[in-house]
Amino acid sequence: MSEGILALNIGSSSIKLAAFETTRLFPIAHGGITDLGPAAQATFTSAADPLPSTAPAAPGSSDIREAIAWLLGELHQREPALQITAVGHRVVHGGTRFDAPVRIDARVLAELEALAPLAPLHQPIALAAIRGMQDLLPQVPQVACFDTAFHHTQAKLSRWFALPRELGEAGIVRIGFHGLSYEYIAGALPEIAGARAHGKVVVAHLGHGASLCAMCDLRSVSTSMGFTPLDGLMMATRCGALDPGVLLYLQQHRGMSAQDVSDLLYNRSGLLGVSGISGDVRVLEASGDPRAHEALDMFAERAAAAIASQCVMLDGLDALVFTGGIGEHSAATRRRICERLRWLGVALDSDANLRHAQCISTDTAAVCVFMIPTDEEAAIARGTSRALGLSSGG
Repeated sequence: MSEGILALNIGSSSIKLAAFETTRLFPIAHGGITDLGPAAQATFTSAADPLPSTAPAAPGSSDIREAIAWLLGELHQREPALQITAVGHRVVHGGTRFDAPVRIDARVLAELEALAPLAPLHQPIALAAIRGMQDLLPQVPQVACFDTAFHHTQAKLSRWFALPRELGEAGIVRIGFHGLSYEYIAGALPEIAGARAHGKVVVAHLGHGASLCAMCDLRSVSTSMGFTPLDGLMMATRCGALDPGVLLYLQQHRGMSAQDVSDLLYNRSGLLGVSGISGDVRVLEASGDPRAHEALDMFAERAAAAIASQCVMLDGLDALVFTGGIGEHSAATRRRICERLRWLGVALDSDANLRHAQCISTDTAAVCVFMIPTDEEAAIARGTSRALGLSSGG
């Protein structure tokens, strides 16, 4: 019998699951379900069988508890000797209070529930996963690992909006997200980038959701997302930074309700809204429709401009890191962004970029550019281990 920590990373339509040995945190198995619902597909790999196996996922519903129960059953079939000693969850919003992983109890659950309106695509489904796991493994401790915690190192003025001071003191501040991804990159970067890792670094987490983090000495200095995961970069279906006057106009003169505006900003904007085709970069890159290429150009232009603004917070740039689904797999997007940053000393090695190499800048470039796959599940496992004092690897 072996003991392991289970890491759960719940998205709006997907589940990622990973099991790690408790003491040294080496990976035992990875699994997941994409496109929750009738067309769901499940993928598993394990230390014993590293080749991925893909199969239709059952049940074919979008019920989170049923999907998790099915995944646990599949994991048990592949690793029958594994005893789960703890479960860690990715929780997108931890507000201003939670600055580290925390063991989940009724009080913590109530506080996370109160934050649900600030991350409506993510928080409710994460809470459903926590409650589902409490039913399935009632004796196993659970830990919340927050996407917001990594950014608590930022200075007050970097976090505050230019609003009346009492609103900032009440917690309406720039909180930032994708922190588990940035935490993983910060841990991996010294071995990859050497001394530059401790210098002036911008990490671009580009996926369905997208954001930037400016790091100095591997700590968050600034980030592009704000109070909610709507702000900052253009995303797959989210608009990113927007003149707040647009929101007033839509409600006051177009008769849109708050719910109408929320649906517009979260679900019908970004790459999908501009292209009118899809929010998936892969679909847009394969399309011959000029609207698709306009959306991709806008995405790259906005990302490059935002990277440049983060350099102001760092007073320069030593390294740029791409991660996330788009950042890791779209050579064309990386090229589009880097071409707009040549004036900063960014020079891409075209061949290395097309090969998705780890270092994709030229040898003589002033700024080193890296592509580093993220591993949020590993960050969740480490956070869970720290919170419960389980392992030497935490």
